[in-house]
Amino acid sequence: MKKGFTLLEVILASVILGLGLGAILFSVSTSQKMILGSTYYETVQEVMDLGEMAYPLGEVKEVDDIDVGETKATELWELISKERLTSAQEDKFYGYTWERECINKHDDEDVKRLGGLYRVKITVRWGDRYRGHGESESYFTFWRKKE
Repeated sequence: MKKGFTLLEVILASVILGLGLGAILFSVSTSQKMILGSTYYETVQEVMDLGEMAYPLGEVKEVDDIDVGETKATELWELISKERLTSAQEDKFYGYTWERECINKHDDEDVKRLGGLYRVKITVRWGDRYRGHGESESYFTFWRKKE
């Protein structure tokens, strides 16, 4: 009787080993994408906070004052801080913009239906939009005119 493995056993072991290594490599690359994405969203949250500090919605008196055009994150920083951004912060906020707009400003029926509430959309954008790689994150809140 011969000792050793048959060709079929070697091929089967190689296939099983290959599938296992492929699954590990796939999970590592997926984890890497998730980690990179989480850093983007962490920065997005910081930019949203900067925008709210620079242009507080609670201090808005008229509906027309809700809208704030697209503003760079570095400009938001300059509005709220007396200190300059460090080079690391400039790199972190590079390409991020913040914008606020009233969605139903001209829809009196919708405002009435909502009990005098105006819908406000806050958006942070980043990436190279001109090359089709732009991303954005938005959230909605409400505003009511003070009487």
